[in-house]
Amino acid sequence: MLRVLLVAAAIAFAAPALAGSMPFDTDNDGTIDIYEARNAAMAAFDKLDVDHDGTLDAKELKGRISKRDWAAADPDKDGTLTRDEYAAYAEVLFKKADKDSDGTIDRKELHSSAGRKLEKLLK
Repeated sequence: MLRVLLVAAAIAFAAPALAGSMPFDTDNDGTIDIYEARNAAMAAFDKLDVDHDGTLDAKELKGRISKRDWAAADPDKDGTLTRDEYAAYAEVLFKKADKDSDGTIDRKELHSSAGRKLEKLLK
């Protein structure tokens, strides 16, 4: 009986790893919360800002934001995104992807249209 319980516990513990990890899920709970998304957005911004001027232009963004979505991401319409604008747009996408409004994005929500846009932004 003890052996069966140990095997069951090992399987339960390994299940999240076997299912594949969620990108940007730094606490490995199987979901992405707003803080994980925001941290990933800041890391992505820093990686993309190759000229280190504190803004991203269309060339630096490398297609992460479509022309159709650009207006939502660039509210001041200056043709670039600051760190704050990039993070704010990530939050907009996060909220759209969080269909059940529980403050987290699970694998199913990440595969929604907004979730895929968010994932593309955070890479």
